[in-house]
Amino acid sequence: QLQLVESGGGLVQPGGSLRLSCAASGFALNYYSIGWFRQAPGKEREGVSCISISGGSTNYADSVKGRFTISRDIAKNTVYLQMNSLKPEDTAVYYCAAETPSTGKCVSETYDYWGQGTQVTVSS
Repeated sequence: QLQLVESGGGLVQPGGSLRLSCAASGFALNYYSIGWFRQAPGKEREGVSCISISGGSTNYADSVKGRFTISRDIAKNTVYLQMNSLKPEDTAVYYCAAETPSTGKCVSETYDYWGQGTQVTVSS
C-alpha cells in the first residue's frame, strides 16, 4: 500500500527554521515526482516546492524562493523541506504528494497520492 507520512511541523518564531520530512512506503520515491503543498485556513492549496523523478530539477513558489530547499534521500525513501527565515504567512498545513507520470508542474491537481499533512505555525 502506497503511503506518505509527513513529520517535523510545529510552532516556531518568525525567522526560525523547521525541516519537514516525507517518508514514503509501498513505493520507491525515485519513480515519482514529489511535491510539497500547503493550505492555510480559508485559502486554496498551493504548491510550495517540487522535485522531479530524477531529482535533478526542482522548483519553488516565488514566496519561498531563497528560504526553502527541497531534497531527497533515496536510501531513506524520504523527501525533505528545509524551511528557513520563516514568516507568519508560512503558517499552514503542509502536505507532501507523489505524482506519476511526471508533468513537470507543481500543481496539486496532477498529484495522485497524498500524506495526512503536518501543521506549521509561525508566531511570536
